Amino acid sequence: MAFAGKYQLETQTNYDEFLEAIGLQTAKTEHKVVTEVVQDGDNFAWTQSIPGWSWTTSFTLNKECEMESMKGEKFKGTAKINDGKLSLQFPEYFFTAEIVNDKLEMTCVTPGENSVTFKRVSGRI
Repeated sequence: MAFAGKYQLETQTNYDEFLEAIGLQTAKTEHKVVTEVVQDGDNFAWTQSIPGWSWTTSFTLNKECEMESMKGEKFKGTAKINDGKLSLQFPEYFFTAEIVNDKLEMTCVTPGENSVTFKRVSGRI
């Protein structure tokens, strides 16, 4: 599945609840987040940005890689693709992404009894 491209936020659900659940309330923004995915075979660089801030993590599919969370925490994880859906366990949530009708759909689910499911849909720009 080809994820490469640049995408701009169109819709999102449970944004505030998600930021609160992972302790990033200060990251809340009204800007439309731009996600850029650079893909070279199994190697990815995934960047999210708004004016004045950006976050990039790089990984290779099916290989344990050292990455950095949005909170700046280093962690090791293994990204996989199954049925066209990219998945990766971050320290604070489980992340999935897929291309649906040429849009990037990302979902983050926090663990536990009070789990929050955050969904973001971004269109190609």
